[in-house]
Amino acid sequence: MSGTAHKSSEEKSSKQVKPAELSGGDSKATLEELDTVTIRFAGDSGDGMQLTGTQFTNTSAIIGNDIATFPDFPAEIRAPAGSLPGVSGFQINFSSHDVRTPGDVPNVLVAMNPAALKVHLHDLEKNGILILNTDAFTEVNLKKASYKSNPLKDGTLSSYRLFEVPITALNGEALKDLPLSKKEMDRCKNFFALGLMYWMYSRTMDPTLKWIESKFGKKPDIAEANRRALKAGYNFGETTEMFSHHFNVPQAKLTPGTYRQVTGNQALALGLVAGAQFARKSLIYCSYPITPASDILHDLSALKNFDVKTIQAEDEIAAIGAAIGASFGGQLGVTGTSGPGLALKSEALGLAVMAELPLVVVNVQRAGPSTGMPTKTEQADLLQAMFGRNGECPLAILAPATPSECFFYAIESLRIATKYMCPVILLTDGFLANGAEPWAIPDIETFKKFEIKHLVDANNFQPYQRDDKTLARPWVMPGTKGLEHRIGGLEKQDITGNVSYDPENHEKMTKLRASKIERITQEIGDTVISGKSSGKVLVVGWGNTYGAITTAVERLQKEGKSVSSIHLRHLNPFPKDLEKIFSSFEKILVPEINMGQLRMLLRSKYLVDAIGYNKVQGQPMKISEVKKAIEELL
Repeated sequence: MSGTAHKSSEEKSSKQVKPAELSGGDSKATLEELDTVTIRFAGDSGDGMQLTGTQFTNTSAIIGNDIATFPDFPAEIRAPAGSLPGVSGFQINFSSHDVRTPGDVPNVLVAMNPAALKVHLHDLEKNGILILNTDAFTEVNLKKASYKSNPLKDGTLSSYRLFEVPITALNGEALKDLPLSKKEMDRCKNFFALGLMYWMYSRTMDPTLKWIESKFGKKPDIAEANRRALKAGYNFGETTEMFSHHFNVPQAKLTPGTYRQVTGNQALALGLVAGAQFARKSLIYCSYPITPASDILHDLSALKNFDVKTIQAEDEIAAIGAAIGASFGGQLGVTGTSGPGLALKSEALGLAVMAELPLVVVNVQRAGPSTGMPTKTEQADLLQAMFGRNGECPLAILAPATPSECFFYAIESLRIATKYMCPVILLTDGFLANGAEPWAIPDIETFKKFEIKHLVDANNFQPYQRDDKTLARPWVMPGTKGLEHRIGGLEKQDITGNVSYDPENHEKMTKLRASKIERITQEIGDTVISGKSSGKVLVVGWGNTYGAITTAVERLQKEGKSVSSIHLRHLNPFPKDLEKIFSSFEKILVPEINMGQLRMLLRSKYLVDAIGYNKVQGQPMKISEVKKAIEELL
């Protein structure tokens, strides 16, 4: 995000436009053009804020804005209505130019009750637009939100442009003649708020109206209620004299192509299917439901026509056991989880390393330890992925940087696992998994295909005979005549694969397994440096910090500051050119949403005095935070 919308009038990038040019109605509000806007919808977990935000996102994507989103879910499944733990939020940054983050601070906050206001008001920019559902500000709800006085009356909100809208009552009036209960009518009030935001930011209602018809076509009364609520909110903005301005954010100049909106989990599921198609193999996805990885299982279960088989196992250990069995059987075994589940999978991961079978383990990281904060994001499982197994147990680790990159690195994980006959951990996180962005659907012909060939020649067969380039052992389909062999968790004799307790053989096999992982550097191209190849400060990131780091570095470069950045996708092994890159900069800064895990690895491997900027709040990194950390080093 470059700059903040809704600044003071002298700072805005604005253009006066006649209201009728976009609204087509009788509104007397001035239409103003903005480059970028960040909106946060917030309410009770039953208020439909995720659906509201998703519909606004879909419409903005269709209009042609660049978008980035941040859904923020409550951890409690059934938190008491109106309570602080039950608040659900959805933030969208939509723009006429390229954006990489969902925005540091919202320019607009739509709060459906006092608890939502209490949780999110501190993030709203000063003089930002604040739209409140005043019907929810009852004495009972204020008490639930720990307010000692009514913020509508005590001056708390004087720093914001406050619009008090009785959303519940206006929505009820629009639906009063429908044969629905009051509870059913109230469920539609989120669409009243959505309609108002569509008017305020010159969005068309058509995509949401089509969605309503598709979703509720067999429930005509529910469909009509949602249509009326949406139109009532839009018409309220159009006809009331409450608003002196409404706004338009023009199309972004995106690279020509066919686009769709995609979340990280959706992209990852599609990438796994694409990789299996490239390999001409069945994809066997075995998983136990766990937040925030469950959507991958849901998405893949709907793609059975692409030779995808999904197994919802009884626990995490069963899930990885089934995936290893699929790989032994000659198919693509994949399992998905989050940090607590990865802990349970650790023993079986050691079995996959010892048996040298291809396996992909998706870890959608969340805040820990233990159950931690299941719906909040964190990058704290890197050391777990590196070392969280008994013995010397190396495997490959990849980490996409954006939601759409999850597609490409899902394919890459399958390719590396099958080429090097090893497990691969693919590290994403809650922010990438649930965040959305426009994705240019790639040309399938541009991908590096990988063909899997199972050994069928029984001549001189040895199960641990190795490929000269990759050190991979052959992948033999069980039941192939003359190629019977033994695998398991006991140490293997070199070449023959027989059980061996010989000390020197154990050391040799340990080094061979490590060397095989190190040879994956052959697959990694030169590290891309954003900025000059030498200078005062190099910012090194991985995973979801990409947007904040890259944007902060670009802003400082425009100010003439000597700063560059790199973003690592291969975390084990590291790219082979890192040592040379590090030697070209005076200082190295590593921003992470943990206590310094990548920094620890870089310091130990390259003996560089890397400095950490660490944030562990369950929230994504902000551009302003990274920029300030760089400025302090400079």
